[in-house]
Amino acid sequence: MPTPFKNSPRTATPAAWTRRHRSSRGLLATLIGATGVWLAGCGSAPPPTPTPSAPAPAPAPATATTATSRTPPPPSVARTPREYRPDAARHLYQLNAERIYKGRLPPMLYAIGTLEVQVDRQGNVTGLNWLRAPRHAPEVVAEIERTARAASPYPVPERLGRVTYTDTWLWHKSGRFQLDTLTEGQD
Repeated sequence: MPTPFKNSPRTATPAAWTRRHRSSRGLLATLIGATGVWLAGCGSAPPPTPTPSAPAPAPAPATATTATSRTPPPPSVARTPREYRPDAARHLYQLNAERIYKGRLPPMLYAIGTLEVQVDRQGNVTGLNWLRAPRHAPEVVAEIERTARAASPYPVPERLGRVTYTDTWLWHKSGRFQLDTLTEGQD
């Protein structure tokens, strides 16, 4: 009985069917690869990243003379570590004004890290502890630690005696940052 399909597997020889099957697999692999390449080009372009109006010069490393010659920050009257956090963040912003990212942050950041800072009765940093370190960016980890230590003395925690506070550093690929406590938001 003739089949309605000319090249149906019933009428084809096993060798012909194997050749056809092999060439179909190659064609399928080519089509899948081409579809993947085509789909990769279909994504929408990310929104343009806002660029700072003027490139900032690299910050000068803090020296012993800089730390001793600046006036100490006003003392903090915070009663809890959470109340102390904005005082510490404003202090860090004041010392690093040229490094603060202005405006809303883009949706994708280079690094995000949560750092716990121990401050003694005189406002000096006695310890740093990473709660969430950006391990993919060890240079950012080192720079955040350097910045946090160079900011000593912090506002003296008058009511607390000593304090351990936590803040999240939002790091842009330009090297500028915002602290979660004082962030202007993110797109």
